[in-house]
Amino acid sequence: MSKITDLLGAQADSLLNHTCKTISKDHIVLPNENFIDQTFVYSNRNPQVLRSLAQLYGNGRLANTGYMSILPVDQGIEHSAGASFAPNPIYFDSENIVKLAIEGGCNAVASTYGVLGSVARKYAHKIPFIVKINHNEFISYPINLTKLCLVPWKTLIIWEL
Repeated sequence: MSKITDLLGAQADSLLNHTCKTISKDHIVLPNENFIDQTFVYSNRNPQVLRSLAQLYGNGRLANTGYMSILPVDQGIEHSAGASFAPNPIYFDSENIVKLAIEGGCNAVASTYGVLGSVARKYAHKIPFIVKINHNEFISYPINLTKLCLVPWKTLIIWEL
């Protein structure tokens, strides 16, 4: 604990001994095995969303704890993969990204439609996929900083991934 106190310096006391006076701790749902029931059941979420949340929270090394670990990778479509993958070129391969998420015990892997679609038949039943549907496109020149979003009919295609 003294190492943490040293790192926090002059703010250590106020940060480590803070007591919130605006929100009662009785109103906070701590992560636990019933997290979805306690948090989402009385919301307007449809049954499919609740099932998907249960699948996410029920997978990986943190399964049914109320905590979630997601491996997010966008394969360089948005953020130039060179800097991220140059030291580990095997991660230019979509399959290795999904294998890393599984071996790491992640609850899910999040990436682009192309990355996940290329390995869906082999891995979608082993780890939940989260498809990233918005992106910036940095491939063409000059760079276009316009945010793109898939139109609703493409989300139906994603469901069938």
